[in-house]
Amino acid sequence: MTLNEIAKKMCAKGKGILAADESTGTIAKRFKSINVENLEKNRLIFRQTLFNSAAMKDYIGGVILFDETIRQKTTLGPTIPDLISSHGAIPGIKVDKGAKSLAGSNDETITEGLDGLRERLKEYYDLGARFTKWRAVYKITEKFPSSQSIKSNAHALARYAALVQEAKMVPIVEPEVLMDGSHDIDKCFNITTNVLNECYNELEIQKVDLKGTILKPNMIIPGSECKNKASSNEIAKKTLDCLKKNVPNDVPGIAFLSGGQSEIDSSKNLNEINKINDSNFLITFSYGRGLQASALKEFGKNQSNIENIQKAFNHRAKMNSLSSKGEWLEELEKETAA
Repeated sequence: MTLNEIAKKMCAKGKGILAADESTGTIAKRFKSINVENLEKNRLIFRQTLFNSAAMKDYIGGVILFDETIRQKTTLGPTIPDLISSHGAIPGIKVDKGAKSLAGSNDETITEGLDGLRERLKEYYDLGARFTKWRAVYKITEKFPSSQSIKSNAHALARYAALVQEAKMVPIVEPEVLMDGSHDIDKCFNITTNVLNECYNELEIQKVDLKGTILKPNMIIPGSECKNKASSNEIAKKTLDCLKKNVPNDVPGIAFLSGGQSEIDSSKNLNEINKINDSNFLITFSYGRGLQASALKEFGKNQSNIENIQKAFNHRAKMNSLSSKGEWLEELEKETAA
C-alpha cells in the first residue's frame, strides 16, 4: 500500500484510531485509579483484551502502540502487531520521547526524540509498524504559547514527519493545544490557527508529502476553567472553520484527540463536526481515554471478566464510529450494558 492508501484506510468512513500508547508512567496513574498494580503482565492483559475485541474489525482502522507493547507477544500466541493486523487494523507506534522544558522559555515544552530516530524507525518497521505518532504540546496563558514554542515544535514535527516517510510509514502529526486554562473558545481558535499554520509551513520546507500524513489536532473548545461554556454546535462550527482555513486539502485524514473531554462529550462533539463536514477531509477519532475509560473501569472491577471489558470497549468504539459518520444519537448511549 502507498502511504496515502494507509492513511485513508486508517481514517476510512466509520473507523478511527485507538490511542493505546500511554507511557508506563501514564498507565501507572490510570491503573492506580482502579487499584490495579502497574505490572507488565497487567498492561499486556488489558491491552490485548482491547485488541482482540469485536470492535477492532468494524470500528478501528489503526492502533498507536508504546515501545513496550509493540515488542510483546500476547498470551494468545501472536505478537501484539500481528493480533492487531489479524483484525484488519494497522499497527503504529509513538516515537517521540516526551515534552521537555524549552530552553529560553522554561514554562513551555519542546518534544524530543529526533536523535537516533532514523534507526529506531527501521526497527519499528521490522516489528510491524506502518505509521507513527509525535505529539507537540502548547498551553494557553496570558503570554503563552510563545512564537519560540510554536516555531520550535513545528520544526521538530516536520523533521520527524520527513524521517518517517523516508522509512515508508505514515506520520501522524499531533500539535495539541491543551484545554487547560480559563481562555475562551476564540482564543483557542486563534492559537490553533497560529500553530497549524507554522506546522504546515515547516512540513512544506521539509518536503513532506501531505497526502501520506494524518493530522491529530485538538478541537476548538474553551479552556476547562472558562466560565463561558460552548455548545457542541458552536464547537463544531469553529473547529471545521479552523481546519478548512489552515489545513491543506492534500491532507487525507484528520483524527481528533479527545484531550481530556469526557467519553460522551468527545463523541458528541465529533458527531456535530461530521454533521456539517463539507470538506474533503475524512474526519474521525484518535482517542485514548475517549475509547478506554469505561473498559478500564471494568478491568478494575474484575481483570478476568474479558466479556465485560470488551463489551464496554465495543460500545465506545461503536459510538465513535457513528460520530465519525454524523450518525450518533445521545439515546444510543443507553445501550452500554446491552
